[in-house]
Amino acid sequence: MNLPPFELERYFSVHEFTAKRLMCVSDCQPLTVAELLSLSDGAAEAFAALPMGYADSRGGPTLRRAICPLYASVTPDDLLVHVGAEEAIFTFFSAIISPGDRVIVQTPCYRSLRDVPAALGACVLEWPGHQENGWIPDLDFLKTALMEKTRAVVVNFPHNPTGALPDQDAFREIVRLCDAAGALLFSDEVYRFLEYDPADRLPAACDLSESAVSLGVMSKSFGLAGLRVGWVASKNAQVLSGMARIKDYTSICGSPATEFLAALALSHREDVLSRTRAITLDNLAAAREFMARREDRFVWSAPKAGPIAFPRLADGGDAAAFAKRLLDATGALLLPGRVYGPYASHFRLGFGRAGFIEGLAVLDAFLDDTASPGS
Repeated sequence: MNLPPFELERYFSVHEFTAKRLMCVSDCQPLTVAELLSLSDGAAEAFAALPMGYADSRGGPTLRRAICPLYASVTPDDLLVHVGAEEAIFTFFSAIISPGDRVIVQTPCYRSLRDVPAALGACVLEWPGHQENGWIPDLDFLKTALMEKTRAVVVNFPHNPTGALPDQDAFREIVRLCDAAGALLFSDEVYRFLEYDPADRLPAACDLSESAVSLGVMSKSFGLAGLRVGWVASKNAQVLSGMARIKDYTSICGSPATEFLAALALSHREDVLSRTRAITLDNLAAAREFMARREDRFVWSAPKAGPIAFPRLADGGDAAAFAKRLLDATGALLLPGRVYGPYASHFRLGFGRAGFIEGLAVLDAFLDDTASPGS
């Protein structure tokens, strides 16, 4: 494989732990270990007594049982736990792709969803969303694209970086089209359960199709990125077996400590999710007010789910240059859209953490002190 530099991760490696204010991160406000252990009587004692040996390479039985209620029809045997979502993306494509295979990828996207299959020799066709259409990709494009033999289709809803979310009929049609064409559907669902209106929540792809693969993680909606626990859910035993074979060459297994904490959080998922939802919705209200007031400087398609959005500079200027000026002047960090591809005027805004409203005030003052963002 010849993987290109992961621009998003390289950007954060430079700035994430030095910037004063993170205005663009994709996760939610993290819980502390103490907060997690307080969710259940006796959890602290059980955690302290936990043997630190190897974990089950599939994910421990307790953790897999705790994941199952997130889905309508999944059993522990339909799950393969990974170290974060990134490892699952890598093992999925490594298991299914041969050189020359065709993969359709919804864009903009987290770049490994596109770059890993490309590095494995796949022909990647981008399936773009557009801001004027709420970032929802066109189903007619997919119908036409699937007329050519396709190994896999990759979607991400709720969407990173835009917060877009189609209606249930559109999502079910994506699943149907993939099944009819014999294409594996890889559905990145890491922001599921953080819909602003729970009625908008989509069913998991793995509950709609026997071949589809759903991706989940503790990092986003659950606010537990530091656990590095992700998973795939699928009834496609052949794909899961292939991914397990690749995983033997990567992490092999996770940590008993993080799996314990993840299972604990999932067992109290409504408490954990209500916390991240409350923080996100409070910050979203502030972001909506800010964007309405600053519409001469920024334009966005308002998100429908998740803790991120993808505004653009109203004057069409260079968001990377604007982000650098903001960072140099205030210590506040935005993520330039160029890390997602040809989105030079866009930037990612992240509002899932505490302190976001104070960060907006800093951005507001910076705008008052400067000329147009793209100048």
